[in-house]
Amino acid sequence: MKVRLAKTAGFCYGVRRAVDMAEQAASQGPVFLLGHITHNDHVIRRLENMGAVTIGSPEEAPRGSTVLIRAHGEPDGVYDALENRGCRVLDATCPNVTRIHEIVREAEACGRVPIIVGEANHPEILGILGCTRSGMVVSDWDELEILLAKKPELYAQPLTFVSQTTAIEAGWKKTVENAKKVCTNAEFFDTICGATSRRQSEALELAAQCGAMIVIGDSKSSNTRRLAQLCAGKCPVVLQTERGTGIDREQFQSVGTLGITAGASTPEWIIKEVSNKMSDEIMEIEQSFAEMLEESFKILNTGDRVTGTVAAITPTEIQVELGVKYPGTIALSELSDDPDVKVEDIAKVGEEIEAIVMLVSDRDCVVKLSKKRLDADKNWETVENAVENKDVLEGIITEENKGGLVASVKGIRVFIPASQSGKPRGADLSEMVKTRVKLRITEVNRARRRVVGSIRAVTAEARAAAAAEIWNNIEVGKRYSGTVKSLTSYGAFVDIGGVDGMVHISELSWSRIKNPAEVVSVGDAVEVYVISFDPEKKKISLGMKDHSQEPWAVFTSKYSVGDVAPVRIVKLMTFGAFAEIVPGVDGLIHISQIADHRVEKPGDVLSEGETVDAKIIAIDEENKKVSLSIRALLEGAPEAIEDEAEDAE
Repeated sequence: MKVRLAKTAGFCYGVRRAVDMAEQAASQGPVFLLGHITHNDHVIRRLENMGAVTIGSPEEAPRGSTVLIRAHGEPDGVYDALENRGCRVLDATCPNVTRIHEIVREAEACGRVPIIVGEANHPEILGILGCTRSGMVVSDWDELEILLAKKPELYAQPLTFVSQTTAIEAGWKKTVENAKKVCTNAEFFDTICGATSRRQSEALELAAQCGAMIVIGDSKSSNTRRLAQLCAGKCPVVLQTERGTGIDREQFQSVGTLGITAGASTPEWIIKEVSNKMSDEIMEIEQSFAEMLEESFKILNTGDRVTGTVAAITPTEIQVELGVKYPGTIALSELSDDPDVKVEDIAKVGEEIEAIVMLVSDRDCVVKLSKKRLDADKNWETVENAVENKDVLEGIITEENKGGLVASVKGIRVFIPASQSGKPRGADLSEMVKTRVKLRITEVNRARRRVVGSIRAVTAEARAAAAAEIWNNIEVGKRYSGTVKSLTSYGAFVDIGGVDGMVHISELSWSRIKNPAEVVSVGDAVEVYVISFDPEKKKISLGMKDHSQEPWAVFTSKYSVGDVAPVRIVKLMTFGAFAEIVPGVDGLIHISQIADHRVEKPGDVLSEGETVDAKIIAIDEENKKVSLSIRALLEGAPEAIEDEAEDAE
């Protein structure tokens, strides 16, 4: 016969924490336990032997004494009563229960009616009720349906539903499902403890695979009773026991596999007692119970990496069930290096979390953990491996210094020399601060915490790859989106994505320009097309002029002889002035057509860049030449005539 033990068996986080606090307090002097600290007489007697005294009400506590509040929690009035007696309160209320107290208080403050799903007389429920004046308790949907029938006004009232931490999940879900259909203004908080849910689901799974189940726990424990109830639905033979009394191993002789689970109030030493009784030579054990239970007593050392289950999240810490004697805690300051991170993005109750052991405190009965430091260790490993693997990592530039830049890569400070910034020498590197960059790690000295990186190496590789792609697919006429990289007197160099091409000044615009800066500036995004290219010399000639707007066609479609046009003087000659009519088409204003009087030289009347009105007096379609006249528009001037063409040559 095989014997299998459920992984989640025995003390839950809240009970373990309360018992540990009681043991610690008892070792330092008298302590009074308000109510049974757990539904297990054996645990209570053990604490009493250590000097702890169980009392039934605050009034029984001597004035000024130390009183421990159990994991179930207490009503608000109990705290007031203990304060009035001058008692020192050790609050061992389970964080999951504390959250329920906060929910019902806030709900009532907002005018909502708390509905608590659970056992009406359970200490946890009584504690929750003590935090609200209007709260009501129902055990399940059937009781809620009866309550709604008695109080129909509840259908439309704002209701807030919470559950007992040890409630059966299926019952809670049924209640929520039906309540949503009939209650028009209700909100629901699933406050079943994650450990409870896991314990129940594991018990169900184990019971379905076993011929018999033993459920260890006190009959007064609702958690234990629920486990037995759930197992009975999946397994033909289910026996409940406190310490294995009344169980004869021979009654399991015909069982192929025996499963064992335990309620949240059952300590490890009782589970071990029962397992030892059931694991005599008659049985073959799939895994030694002794080994499994010894895991809970294993010694953790500073620096150990551990994986646990998030048991609760409080405003100051995350509480973790590690499966060892002491629970673990992660202070929020040890959760992440990111000051803007949200706790819920990193940890959720019931989910696993990995951390590193900072301190095992026997005095406080706790294992202090850090996720931040574990992440830092992992990040150092990632950075170290990146050197050998030549991985590209992402980081954020955090500052500029005299030697270059500093980036934060996975929380690690990486120095980037100015020469490796990917910017030209003398460039203003401060513009890169707060930007996200890709870089390659070139040097790591973990002992000195020195890391050096290069943005240039990544951009160079990316540019080389992009250049290869361009040269593989380039063709005359192909269009690219580019960025103006630099200007010269004869044109502009444009980066088309890994390769620079040159746009000659004559290809920048249809207009007559003297300097490329008249049309473009460094950094401008432009659309260009390929005029020609030489793969061997790695040269590309580009154009920007829009050939769909051929200047002469634009001019002839807009103007005819006799029309008046605003023109811009672009060049002065001895015999006249050339003026731009439309971009790419200039006309000649002969010196005789500049004014209604004799002009010695055009510069006496006109200046380059000036805009004037002129009349079109002749159009030479064959040679694409235009003659203009200002004189023809002057009042009283003789009719303008076309001058000799040779004067314009």
